[in-house]
Amino acid sequence: MTRIAINRLVHLRRLHVKSQAIAFTEFGDPTKVLKLHEYSINTDPVANPNSILVKFLAWPINPADINQIEGVYPSKPVFHSNLSETPLAIGGNEGVCKVVETGKDVIGFKPGDWAVMQKVSVGTWRTYAECTPDQLTLVPSKGNTEVQAATISVNPCTAYRMLKDFADMKPGDFFIQNGANSGVGRAAIQLGRLWGFRSINVVRNRPQLGDLIADLKSIGADAVVTDEEISGREFRSSLKEITQGSPVKLALNCIGGKSTLNIARQLSPGGHLVTYGAMAKQPITLPPSLFIFKDIHCHGEWVTAWSNRHPKEKQQMIQEILALYRNGEFKDVPVEEFIWKETDSAETKYNLFMKALNNYIAGGHNKQLCLIK
Repeated sequence: MTRIAINRLVHLRRLHVKSQAIAFTEFGDPTKVLKLHEYSINTDPVANPNSILVKFLAWPINPADINQIEGVYPSKPVFHSNLSETPLAIGGNEGVCKVVETGKDVIGFKPGDWAVMQKVSVGTWRTYAECTPDQLTLVPSKGNTEVQAATISVNPCTAYRMLKDFADMKPGDFFIQNGANSGVGRAAIQLGRLWGFRSINVVRNRPQLGDLIADLKSIGADAVVTDEEISGREFRSSLKEITQGSPVKLALNCIGGKSTLNIARQLSPGGHLVTYGAMAKQPITLPPSLFIFKDIHCHGEWVTAWSNRHPKEKQQMIQEILALYRNGEFKDVPVEEFIWKETDSAETKYNLFMKALNNYIAGGHNKQLCLIK
């Protein structure tokens, strides 16, 4: 074979990159509808002048991802008709990727750059993807880890917005939150500490409660109490002892039901209750007295909608939080990693993913995260 023929063969191989993805063709139970799908990406920079070929480095499994697969999430996935005979959607909304190649018209991105998703429903649970510049936000490739970049867009950003956007929080003021050991809860504790806000953190009782309390206090929690403790009448005196007269201006709710009522009752007059999740799948029921006599205000927070309205501000927020990581002021969310090696078979990758998915469904305390090597 001549050198020209060899070069042409290498070029043709480079024009088509094989990708593997966790995908679904219909909504339903994730354990039943998710499959590993293999497909090729045409990376011709002439045919695709505004495209960016990226290799994913890491991606997590988040509650919104599961809801999207079930078909109950407001942001619907994109079903692609060019990846298989039956239109399919690729799971995942969060992750970090590395730029491999860019089309000839792409400006601002170069091979080796790291990026996270600017928008949801791109489909991050895969090895390679073809994106456009408006779908990506550049992040530093030095000083931050794959885990930090892969988990930056949802939980830390949600906590950031809730602490900033609803109550006029001043240094020394308190906020209270349920689900305090969640990814958002841990981020709120740390951001609040950096900004001078103090936190009352509600968690479920458990066998290793002492370890959890110590863990949350190590990242800045001022007080950690259980659901049972906060629901009792005697907690009123405990609250006075904790706050020493400082106001509780903000309550962050990710659970619903009685848990929401318990934290709303601790708000000072004029306080704000912000709901960003409903893990208990129970409605929020609050007595009229909280509105009439305490003038509390209720809000919802969906960081996806905020990001769509404020794309530039989202980029700035991500850069700010990543800088906190680099400066050692913000700790990683605890994760349980599973690794996809390039040499692994499709079956191996699928089995590793399903094990992580089942861990997530079983309520594992650490976030499930895929690292691609």
